[in-house]
Amino acid sequence: MATLLTGIVYPSVVTVFANLFFREKATGSLVTSNGSKIGSVLIGQKFDSLKYFWSRPSSVEYNPMPSGGSNLGPLNPKLREEITRRSESFILGNQLLREHSIPAEMIFASGSGLDPHISPEAALIQLKRVAKARGFDQVMENNLAEIIQNLTEGRQYFIFGEPRINVFKLNLMTDSLK
Repeated sequence: MATLLTGIVYPSVVTVFANLFFREKATGSLVTSNGSKIGSVLIGQKFDSLKYFWSRPSSVEYNPMPSGGSNLGPLNPKLREEITRRSESFILGNQLLREHSIPAEMIFASGSGLDPHISPEAALIQLKRVAKARGFDQVMENNLAEIIQNLTEGRQYFIFGEPRINVFKLNLMTDSLK
């Protein structure tokens, strides 16, 4: 009886309820463009072109099936190598001075490897690179800065987490600028 209730009845009721009242979220918050699914706002994606804002690094290459971290300890030389490589790549890509402070999320992968968010500071550091790669003038660059401000999500319930920006949404909005 418990198997029937917890294995069939309960999941069925929850699925029907979710699809009736939260259709978009129940189906994975997928984004469609020109009739094809291009991603989900819930799962981080790799953006490596100069004309896009870069996501947080992923230990699982943004694959949602084996989500997880690298499990490398702080004294592991491989972790130190990855941090150095990511730091240098971020500094070079964004034409920063070596002593420039880099937000931690641009160097360290998240625990799941799928975090779709970066801090507003990480987005603002990348602003000049993205604007330059797209050939934006100062007005368009200011519009892009405004998009960053508008897409910044506050703390959840005003107390949990930090302000953040969904990189996928930010890149979609950036693509819509002409």
